Formats: sequence, C-alpha cells, structure tokens
Amino acid sequence: MTKTVSALYDTYDAARSAVSALEAAGIPHSDISIVANNSESWHRDDRESNAAAGAGTGAGVGAAVGGVGGLLTGLGMMAIPGVGPVVAAGWLIATAVGAATGAAVGAATGGIIGSLTEAGIPENDANLYAEGVRRGGSLVTARVADERASEVQAILNRNKSVDLNARGRLYRGEGWSRFDPASPAYTADQVAKERARYTAL
Repeated sequence: MTKTVSALYDTYDAARSAVSALEAAGIPHSDISIVANNSESWHRDDRESNAAAGAGTGAGVGAAVGGVGGLLTGLGMMAIPGVGPVVAAGWLIATAVGAATGAAVGAATGGIIGSLTEAGIPENDANLYAEGVRRGGSLVTARVADERASEVQAILNRNKSVDLNARGRLYRGEGWSRFDPASPAYTADQVAKERARYTAL
C-alpha cells in the first residue's frame, strides 16, 4: 500500500530543499510533485510548457524528466484559476491536468484538490494547501510505501514546512472557509506582504 504525504512551504527555496532531500532519500522522481506560486515571476521559462501536451495524454508537467537531473529540472509553467501562475512538476499536477481533459490546461484547480483527496489527503487539508499556494506558497507531495510515510513526513517537516493546523486557524480567523477557484489570484505585492507577515509571527 502507498500513502500520500504532503507539506506546504512559504517559499520555493524551502520546497526545493525538501524535494532535493526526498530525492537524496531515494524517493523516485515519478512519486514526487511540486506546485509553486509564480506570481512574482521568479521562474521564467522561454520554452513552451509541456503541461498542455501532457493534458491529453496524462503525461503531465515534468513527466519527461526521467532519472536525469532530478524532478526540478522538469518544471513547467501554467495558470490555475484562483491561484494564478504556478510552476509545477510531477504526478499531482499530471493527474490534475488529466482530470481537466477537454478543458483549458489552466482549469485544473478542482483537479488538484480532487487529486489530493483521491490520494488520501483530507478535503480540509487539500483546501488549505490550495489556498496556501494561492497566497504565495509551494506544495510538495510524495507517494510512498506505508512503511516509509513517517520517515518522508519527517523529511518534509525538517525543511521549514508550514504548520497546516496553525495556518488554517489563521485563515479561518480572517473569514476564510475553503479555497474558491473564482477568487482573484494574488498579485506579486500581495504575495510579498503575505510572506512578510509569516516571518513576523
């Protein structure tokens, strides 16, 4: 049996470190995913994203990475309603894009939440992850054998992951209840302000 473990990060750098640590621990690239907010345009790619090509085949973003260079070399850009521009790679986004067959590639938000819940992530957590990415965060997810789940969660937690329960309380204290794909995406300034308040806590 496999289990899905995930963690939210306030910065891409922390998420990147988590992905690298998972790879170093022997987790296959095909079992790791990353979805990172790109509202601040920190990632620019002049090449066409392979997300569109993967949507019809289920190949998805980053599927062509194989074993060369690691998951992060397969990052592709796309837009998600309610989140805005993201940079992503791995099985989660491939599943989400595949779930949006017949629709625009960017219309994969419900697919991301659906992909998380179908993989065993509670719906409340899936909504928090999506909202966290909307507000500038990065989500790292891994599919692992049950016996490695605790070890992999510990790896994710060591890399400055967000306390999801505390973050949920903060969001709900401001009137948030669940992720809304119809919400406007955060601007670069809003993302910067959102990150700044977490470093002040």
